[in-house]
Amino acid sequence: LAGFPMSPAPLTERVAAGRERGRLRRPCVMAMRYLGKGRTLVTRSMMGQPDSDYKEEASLKEDLRFYFMNPCEKYRARRQIPWKLGLQILKIVMVTTQLILFGLSNQLVVSFKEENTVAFKHLFLKNYSGVDEDDYSCSVYTQQDVYDSIFFAINQYRQLKNTSLGILGYEQDEDELSGLRICKQQYRKSKVLPSNDTLNIDSTIETECILLEPQALAVKETSDLKNSSFFSLEFYRLIEVELSFKLKGIDLQTIHTRELPDCYEFQNTITFNNRAHSGKMKIFFDTDADIEECKDLNISGSIQKNTQYILVFDGFVIVSCFASLILCTRSIVLALQLQKRFVNFFLEKYKRHVCSADRLEFINGWYVLVIISDMMTIIGSILKMEIKAKNLASYDVCSILLGTSTLLVWVGVIRYLGYFQTYNVLILTMQASLPKVLRFCCCAGMIYLGYTFCGWIVLGPYHEKFEDLNTVAECLFSLVNGDDMFATFAQIQQKSTLVWLFSRLYLYSFISLFIYMILSLFIALITDSYDTIKKYQQSGFPVTDLHEFLKEYGSEEYSIGPRTSMSLCCCRRWKSDDDLILIN
Repeated sequence: LAGFPMSPAPLTERVAAGRERGRLRRPCVMAMRYLGKGRTLVTRSMMGQPDSDYKEEASLKEDLRFYFMNPCEKYRARRQIPWKLGLQILKIVMVTTQLILFGLSNQLVVSFKEENTVAFKHLFLKNYSGVDEDDYSCSVYTQQDVYDSIFFAINQYRQLKNTSLGILGYEQDEDELSGLRICKQQYRKSKVLPSNDTLNIDSTIETECILLEPQALAVKETSDLKNSSFFSLEFYRLIEVELSFKLKGIDLQTIHTRELPDCYEFQNTITFNNRAHSGKMKIFFDTDADIEECKDLNISGSIQKNTQYILVFDGFVIVSCFASLILCTRSIVLALQLQKRFVNFFLEKYKRHVCSADRLEFINGWYVLVIISDMMTIIGSILKMEIKAKNLASYDVCSILLGTSTLLVWVGVIRYLGYFQTYNVLILTMQASLPKVLRFCCCAGMIYLGYTFCGWIVLGPYHEKFEDLNTVAECLFSLVNGDDMFATFAQIQQKSTLVWLFSRLYLYSFISLFIYMILSLFIALITDSYDTIKKYQQSGFPVTDLHEFLKEYGSEEYSIGPRTSMSLCCCRRWKSDDDLILIN
């Protein structure tokens, strides 16, 4: 048959005759096997169509069929090398390696900041125990303790170079005076007589500040400062005293990892908070570390060479992500063009519009995910190169970009696992259950917010886990997951019997409602979606107009089902189709 040219009519008659005798169960497959390259198969249903219309429909069906193939099938059909697949595998290795290198470097920065913060607290806070009492570092209860703590911090600042173990120095700036700045805030006028329940106060706040330069402190005695009128504190109208100063430091531990050292500027603030006037003055210590470019670095060795290697590697990461970005963007553009062709053809031939589900089949969400990941990786890599070259110090922004991009890259691996039917169940179940889960969470969230506000306003004064809204939300979420239940019940203060009884009713009702009912319904929604997917995999997925349109063209083995139903193996090959050629 292949050796002798034949007109379309006899071929169609033979195919039809064989079909009637039961010899040809798949006329399209058999006809395509024996057609020479470049020939066109004509069936009885096509005889009434104009030649141009048939060619347009055949071309559209072939393009659609090829678009919904996985990379292995595309390679078999047209010998198209899966560049995107290879590039994604290479990108996973490179992005993960880049993240690990940056994480190790960032770990040194974080540890240096934390260790300096602890060192500063021991240096400038008198009788600091090493552990913060709460959200504040320590507290004092007498007037003498307040004076002792203030002058202790001043003396430690003056003797910094003789007492500190770190590489620290005073901040020097030509345009701005540097030194120890002390400010006190107090009410303008106040007269309080608790014994007579008398209060006469002007709520206007006055702020008074002095600046103690390191040179002046070196020649001034502590007794001179104590006799100053500034340090004559009237505690009945005192609101707070704030000591602020800047220190310079250099991190030399990066040299051991063959990186350039970082120069730091520490903005330290010690606050003596007396706003409550409760007899307990809380002392807060806050430090803000900024990384600056070292002005004069003269380091010998292989550090600079090692830095250049890392910068070159980051450049390769940017190039690979940029290539992936171009390929995925091109695929989305081609898919939208193919969608437009299909919508127009469907409208012209069948006089009706394509449903939204079929339109979404052309939008590959994995490509969108890869594009977002590539953009974040490119921006993060550029920031990382600037940080490595000591031109920027945006560690937090760079960490967010690189961390999120690596997360998306590894999530994108699920796309290739989806070519295997066993692993594809996770993706299909998530897709099917997501709309129902979101609607369910909206309803459950209303109840959750109600319990949050109720617990905050009622139990807040009697339980530390209900002091603010954020803590209440975290506590309730822990209870839903079965964590810290006994401690939550036990820590309620029994000062009010009514509140204690209400707390029991509140906690028991919340736990019973969310664990036994809402959480069980949440799991049931996901289980129902999983059962539906398993049923579809056994009996077949619902067929849409797009699938029916392609089913008329493809053979039994190569007909295109829903995008979400993949073969058991992406490279599965049917032995009976070795001679099959696709009509182009």
